[in-house]
Amino acid sequence: MAEDRKLFRFGIFEADTASGELRKSGMRLKLQEQPFQVLLLFLERPGELVTRDELRQRLWPADTFVDFDHSLNTIVNKLREALGDSAASPRFIETLAKRGYRFLARVEVVSNGKAVEVVPQIAPPAPGKANGSLLTQLEDLPSARPGYVRILILLIQFLYLSFYITALARLSAIEDLLERSFGHPDWVVAILVVTAVIGIPLRLYLLAAVSFDVKGLAQRFLRLFPAVFPLDELWALVPLLLVPQIGIGLALAATAALIYLPFSQRTLLMMREPG
Repeated sequence: MAEDRKLFRFGIFEADTASGELRKSGMRLKLQEQPFQVLLLFLERPGELVTRDELRQRLWPADTFVDFDHSLNTIVNKLREALGDSAASPRFIETLAKRGYRFLARVEVVSNGKAVEVVPQIAPPAPGKANGSLLTQLEDLPSARPGYVRILILLIQFLYLSFYITALARLSAIEDLLERSFGHPDWVVAILVVTAVIGIPLRLYLLAAVSFDVKGLAQRFLRLFPAVFPLDELWALVPLLLVPQIGIGLALAATAALIYLPFSQRTLLMMREPG
């Protein structure tokens, strides 16, 4: 690789070994040296297993002391971020659990102006298989500053927490309101209490996980989403209890916004950690 200049092409990307640049549609992308070296190793052997030990030997001399697992995961995540790829629905870099990685896309190699070599493509998993085609997929997400995404996620958690705590603190007033409106509110009050008790620790967990940048949170939340979604949709109906105070129009508008909020939260968590 050091003796011959090679240009690797895959999709709309190019990796130039001479300049050490990764380009997307001709535009240079910011990519550090170690992620670029990992990319070159993948491009040299598309469709093959590249073990974690091979990557360690490529990146660090034998006498280098480093937290290998954490450092390698960080490097691969940076590479995925540059490529707009994801671990859950890979187009380029597939994770083979406890073994290593495999590069999925077709690669064209141009070496010193010679003929282009085409490596057969390994078909990636069908997009949308895990989460359903109607919902936002990882490959559809735009890039955004992590700080902005984190702030929005935290604001959503504070919003839900304020709902739960206010409802529990004013439970008697809510019970009186329901009694006047519906006559027998015991079962409604019981649902509010149970779901608030479940929701408070969930929101505190998400607050702590996002604040301390816990890795893998997006994947965990996607597994929890089918259970969390009914809880959030139930609390989206809370503004309807305030119709006598705020009017039916404002109550319906607030309910519509809250119905959408779980999907926004899901998308933001995926944007926070796309790899």
